[in-house]
Amino acid sequence: MKIAVIGAGYAGLAAAVELTAAGRPVEVFEASRILGGRARASRIDGFTVDNGQHILVGAYAETLRLMRAVGAVPERLLRRTPLRFEFPGEFVMSAPHLPAPLHTAFALLLAQGLDWREKWAAIRLMQGLQAGKFRIEPDTTVTGWLDRNKTPSRQRRLLWEPLCIAALNTPADRASAQVMANVLRDSLAGRREASDMLLPQVDLTALFPEPAAEFIAARGGAVHPGHRVAALRRDADGWHIDDAGPFAQVVLAVAPYHLASLVPELAHHVEHFDWEPIVTGYFSYPDWVRLPRPMLGVDAGLAQWLFDRGTLCGQDGLIAAVISARGRHLDVPTTELERGIHDEIARLVPNLPAPLAVQTITEKRATFACVPNLQRPGARTELPGLWLAGDYVAGDYPATLEGAVRSGVTAARAILSA
Repeated sequence: MKIAVIGAGYAGLAAAVELTAAGRPVEVFEASRILGGRARASRIDGFTVDNGQHILVGAYAETLRLMRAVGAVPERLLRRTPLRFEFPGEFVMSAPHLPAPLHTAFALLLAQGLDWREKWAAIRLMQGLQAGKFRIEPDTTVTGWLDRNKTPSRQRRLLWEPLCIAALNTPADRASAQVMANVLRDSLAGRREASDMLLPQVDLTALFPEPAAEFIAARGGAVHPGHRVAALRRDADGWHIDDAGPFAQVVLAVAPYHLASLVPELAHHVEHFDWEPIVTGYFSYPDWVRLPRPMLGVDAGLAQWLFDRGTLCGQDGLIAAVISARGRHLDVPTTELERGIHDEIARLVPNLPAPLAVQTITEKRATFACVPNLQRPGARTELPGLWLAGDYVAGDYPATLEGAVRSGVTAARAILSA
């Protein structure tokens, strides 16, 4: 019997691709007409952009594997650069082309903006994590972990706190130190290539979801965009999705806050979750406008990161500004927020004119709050033949594209083994 996947985000499509590659017939149901879930393309002012600017890193092994499997060549679609954190005028850390772990040690030693005491403190922090096999017990907040290690305040502000926000989309005073350690283990402390930044040169729907849908359809499966599932029920012959079915197995790959409406019995798995927003502003300027680098941080600004989509995607004059997690920006009116971010861009681009257009996209529940000791559900549910996939499902990673993909692969392999 066939297998169904509800949700065509990165998790659902990862599950569907893994099952399809194993020769299982799969149907995917997606409420939106645009594939990708919370990491999808959006159309504004003649540009195709994303509902939130994402980056990948070289440690995203499963995402890169599945991209290759469906014919989405990472070397063509992603701009690979060595790890570089830069807050102009304040801090620059860049990983040199050295084998691991020297690349991380030298990146910290050569960082501009920290004194020698702060650099050695950062290296000792990483060494302590390695010595403890990246286990932090009991789990605590990132702030508590930094306090315990007497981390200097400037190092926190320019390195660990921005890294925490970027990776976990949760402020350091609320974020899980153990999940942060998992991220550091696989990136800064992993292979040299694992710390590379992979900046998408296409929109997030074209990066994986569209090639994945083509892969599934070419092998006898089907993807149904624009099909919002209204009813999911189980009979003696299997699972039924609206008027489709029966299906032997169903992978539920929807946002966690949609579980209750589809399967009320599963609501308890996420009722204790809290959510964090992501705000992305797209600023359209004349074609000549360029940032000094494709990606730059903003120290103590309204924006946290700026991306030059002209350099990355050929969208000349388009600058993306990203603000992750909750913060003071949520209390600022949108027009005032956009005006303030424009002023921050103007400090980096001489003679910057007023923007031709600005579009701000706010995902109020972009990710779950990655807090210490968060109980996350596993892939297998208590209902026979019903599985969960999504970045919130139990795993080492926070709510990232790789976390979503890994969850989909886990669900698919569990189905295949069962």
